Amino acid sequence: MTNDQPGLLARLMRSASKIEPNELRSVFVAFMFAFFLMAAWYILRPVRDAMASDWTDTEVAILWNLNFWVSAVVVALYGFAVSHISFRALVPGVYAFFATSFVLFYFAAIGGGSLEILYVPIFDVTLNVDQVFYVWVSTFSLFHISVFWSFMSDLYTKEQSNRLFAFIAVGASVGGIVGPSIPAFFAVELGNDVLMLIAAVVLVIPIFLVLYLERLKVGELKNENVHADLTAAKIGGNPFAGFKMFFTNPYLLAIGAFIFLYTTIGSFVYFEQKNLLVDFTREERTEILGVIDLVVNVLTIGIGMFATSRIVTRFGMATTLALVPVFIVAGLAILAFAPVLTIALALQIARRAGNYAITRPAREMLFTAVDRETRFKAKPVIDIVAYRGGDAVSSALFATLTDGFGLALGTMAAIGAFIGIGWAALGRYLGKIFQRVGGGIDSAAER
Repeated sequence: MTNDQPGLLARLMRSASKIEPNELRSVFVAFMFAFFLMAAWYILRPVRDAMASDWTDTEVAILWNLNFWVSAVVVALYGFAVSHISFRALVPGVYAFFATSFVLFYFAAIGGGSLEILYVPIFDVTLNVDQVFYVWVSTFSLFHISVFWSFMSDLYTKEQSNRLFAFIAVGASVGGIVGPSIPAFFAVELGNDVLMLIAAVVLVIPIFLVLYLERLKVGELKNENVHADLTAAKIGGNPFAGFKMFFTNPYLLAIGAFIFLYTTIGSFVYFEQKNLLVDFTREERTEILGVIDLVVNVLTIGIGMFATSRIVTRFGMATTLALVPVFIVAGLAILAFAPVLTIALALQIARRAGNYAITRPAREMLFTAVDRETRFKAKPVIDIVAYRGGDAVSSALFATLTDGFGLALGTMAAIGAFIGIGWAALGRYLGKIFQRVGGGIDSAAER
């Protein structure tokens, strides 16, 4: 196949997806790259979450708080590595590192997941193998797709990315369907330990795809001079400017509060689900959670393709941002009167699918109303402080109310519903501000 005489497939792809013949091979490899990454993640996720039902709310809250600090340290270490290690070596190195770690967890798990292996002085607790795995998978979730898209930016030009990234992203969506299908249908037969090993093997495949894509970058793509801008967040000035922008800009504070309330509601639903699954075996929980992931991803694709843009254009940002919170309030209210597993699982599906397909895209649109420097500097602060910090605070709150004060699941659902009302009101407020200013909120740090 050449550019002068492209084959039938190349001509069809150029017509349907604007993929040029010399880009075709790399796009399909990148598609499979995204597919395997998401498949590995969705094999690991239900394995991780199935463990939580074996622990008290306080123990899980400690793990969530520990994850906040581990995430901050690992992100900082990755930032250091980016500036000192060749990117072409760093990307396969990251995936090789995580794949190796999951193989080690497999052997540790078959040797005894309850074996205590790590003392954490800050919380005065000793973690067993399963608990360390729980935190480590949460850390992996920060990197698997983020590193992938950084590599894509290092592979293609800006003009190519505008044409190709949407097609490549479909690979992640397909992986998000195939991945959870494995634990959903085979967890009991295979066992959670084997699922860890399968995920590790799946995660090895992208390493070879990275090396192949590096060859295609120089060969077919002729993009040897293309490099990702990994220092975009360092746009001069004070390195703490992002924190200053966040804490002095009411609009950014409102976005942070919106994300904080989202994570709080997510924590309440997660803990309700965890406690209602306690009577099942760990493998049965993994199957149930795998089914949830599968249904969520199918709904997300369907809603994203056919409904999200229509909702935003028809009803506006104010209604869009408040829509999912209102449904969650209704679901929590029902759960308060009938704290049963079926309702909790349905609520979890509605919350996650609604977030991925509607709330999160709308939330990301909010950042288009601020300048480029604010986006680069303040957004990472919001993601860490509001998102991971929200997990840490809300999990501690839930554990205090249940393990500390003995509140029942129905009461906790009612409290969550009241929090959800505030979340919905804040979403409507943010949407109205966005609609009013259109696209021009200056950073308070610049005024």
